Amino acid sequence: MEALHIQNTLSGKKEKFEPINPPKVGLYVCGPTVYATQHLGNARTFVSFDVIRRYLKHIGYQVTYARNITDVGHITNSAGVMADSIGEKAKAEAVEPMQIVQKYTTAFHNLMRIFNIQPPDIEPTATGHIIEQIEMVEAIIKNGFAYKKNGSVYFDVPKFAKQYNYGKLSGRNIDEQQDGYRELEAQDEKNDPRDFAIWKHCDETYPQRYTSPWGKGVPGWHLECSVMSTKYLGKQFDIHGGGMDLKFPHHDCEIAQNIGAGQGEPVKYWMHTNMLTMNGKKMSKSLGNSIYPDELISGDNDIMEQGFSPMVIRFFMLQSHYSSELDLSNDALMAAEKGYKRLMNAQKTLNSLAHKTNTENATENESILSLCKSCSHKMNDDFNAPQTLAVLFELSNKINAYANKQSDVSQLNTQTFNTLKTTFNTFVTNILGLLPEDEGNQEVVNGLMQLVIDIRAEARTKKDWGTSDKIRNDLNQLKILIKDGAETTWTYE
Repeated sequence: MEALHIQNTLSGKKEKFEPINPPKVGLYVCGPTVYATQHLGNARTFVSFDVIRRYLKHIGYQVTYARNITDVGHITNSAGVMADSIGEKAKAEAVEPMQIVQKYTTAFHNLMRIFNIQPPDIEPTATGHIIEQIEMVEAIIKNGFAYKKNGSVYFDVPKFAKQYNYGKLSGRNIDEQQDGYRELEAQDEKNDPRDFAIWKHCDETYPQRYTSPWGKGVPGWHLECSVMSTKYLGKQFDIHGGGMDLKFPHHDCEIAQNIGAGQGEPVKYWMHTNMLTMNGKKMSKSLGNSIYPDELISGDNDIMEQGFSPMVIRFFMLQSHYSSELDLSNDALMAAEKGYKRLMNAQKTLNSLAHKTNTENATENESILSLCKSCSHKMNDDFNAPQTLAVLFELSNKINAYANKQSDVSQLNTQTFNTLKTTFNTFVTNILGLLPEDEGNQEVVNGLMQLVIDIRAEARTKKDWGTSDKIRNDLNQLKILIKDGAETTWTYE
């Protein structure tokens, strides 16, 4: 079987994927901080790793997928400044912090469901692992890579950097990091502005704070992922993913913490998704080009001409490689809608296509088998979903040609036809995760359309061309196309 290759952020190279303990694969992805509605950029990351996880399972790996929930109200920005996002939201709404956590965790799960993103095998929370985080802080202090000050504990970056390559994942050297912190140096109690909190003292104004050997406070933002990933996947595991904005400081700090605690390098392959832009510009509320998933789906926004279904949005996201920048625009989504419907129509046509070998054509069989094999070839090249879609569209052309009698499906032998059917359905549905719109109502829709087709067929039998044409033309107005042949079929364009 052809080997899978992954672009490893750590090495900067595309590497052959060789799991630590095959056939088992440990996959960890940084999850949401649940204090607000998730934006589309986050959704893109989770769609990307959903496809990655699906494909790993398809090629035979036993995947354990962990994705955390950050439910402690702390974010540490690149300057080391604490922001209690959950606490501030709770104060603004006059509710308990855990009400905010529950509200936005539920919203996040609903978002994952409508985009057909499969749930992780493990979804640990930061608040559920306070003890383990305290234990890691103690180990880092014991190994001499952290110091205590005023109830907080800071990771000693310069000391660590004397022995290890701090910042190697993001490619930032320690001197570059120094330049970024100089203006804030006097505002901080740290020994060095590049040091970061692994435990932060909090006074009584913080609604979420926990007892520790250093006083009441909260674990540093970077700490939870170091703890939970290695607790459930092992001190060394296969793949760690997230958005490219997390490379520094979050992921660089994760590596430092694991090494500082005496656990060694935690991850073999680091993978990062790229950013989502809007009409060529970074999404920002201040620029007025920020849009949330529910607004995009409902059409309740001032940016797009219409609403788009979750499956169209998922299809749109898969049209660009996970590591490439993806630009959101009305035209791009309109084109994605057409492409998605074309693919779904081809799948429906294939599944209703009657087949019986008549005169076998070796060239046609080889062409179909080559395209089917190419789907795996493209995915084995760093999970290249857009190129896989391109192959599926080539197969769609073949399927439509068979349905329209432009090519003869009976030239395919049974094995080739079954390979075509299995491959197309597997990659569209099981790997890329694309489902027909309103799948739950599809049986009703199919029944109604069959009734319409039967009425039209009866009119044609009676040579009632006026009724026959009216049905066809009225359906065309609804973008439903009737195709007459040995068997009448319909498609929604």
